Amino acid sequence: MLERIHLSILREVDRHGSLTAAAEVLFLTQSALSHTIRKLEQQLGLEVWTREGRALRLTQAGHYLLGLANRVLPQLEHAERLMQQYAQGQRGTLRIGMECHPCYQWLLRVVAPYLSAWPAVDVDVKQKFQFGGIKALSDYEVDLLVTPDPLFKPGLLFVPVFDYEQMLVVGREHPLAGKAWAEPCDLADEVLITYPVDIERLDIYNQFFLPAACAPRERKTIETTDIMVQMVASGRGVAALPGWLVLEYAARMPVTAVRLGKEGIHKQIFLGTREEDAGLDYLEAFVVQARQT
Repeated sequence: MLERIHLSILREVDRHGSLTAAAEVLFLTQSALSHTIRKLEQQLGLEVWTREGRALRLTQAGHYLLGLANRVLPQLEHAERLMQQYAQGQRGTLRIGMECHPCYQWLLRVVAPYLSAWPAVDVDVKQKFQFGGIKALSDYEVDLLVTPDPLFKPGLLFVPVFDYEQMLVVGREHPLAGKAWAEPCDLADEVLITYPVDIERLDIYNQFFLPAACAPRERKTIETTDIMVQMVASGRGVAALPGWLVLEYAARMPVTAVRLGKEGIHKQIFLGTREEDAGLDYLEAFVVQARQT
């Protein structure tokens, strides 16, 4: 009675806002789409949506079916992709989501030996989630998530990969260079350079500035780590980055690391996967390679 096409219609109408647009996406005529839903409503004995002028408003039953569509269709599409890849002699494409901007260099060191060991597996890295990586993992947009902020929820697994300390990056001529640690109010007159993410997702605010009721004079956002560190080296501001990454830059640029507070800010990087994917050899092999790198 309830078929995949019914769920697809509901999802596309919700995504695109009209029957006409949904029909184009699904390669149907608008009349065929409408007929399909009317037939379903007749079989169910209830309405899926009602019309308000030109707009469609989902009924309670329609909202339930839309939620079902958003849960079930991504799983079916994910399974179909895997089956196509298996049929072509491939293990699959490992889609990696990144919620850790400065971890990209580390990821490259993981990917290189992994690709050599798994020639039948492609790797695709996705970064544009606006820190919605948990949802992307749940919705089958990615297969593995690199994140410093796991959200433990049913159906997802998170494995710690490595520990690190978040450090303040300053130029070598900066007044704080050489100090054992910096206090929050030491940065009250500073320009803080960060990645373009919400302040509430930045550890330097959550664990350093906010508890002390202090804040930097100005915040600037830069997407690229190289440019961020170059700005710091040029005396245009300070930044917060993982300690291991600061050491790499300090070897070739005039910057240095200062601990954030006497105790420092200690973090972990996690790899997140879906429970149902446990046992996929090429995915588990990536986790093993990551923990060794």
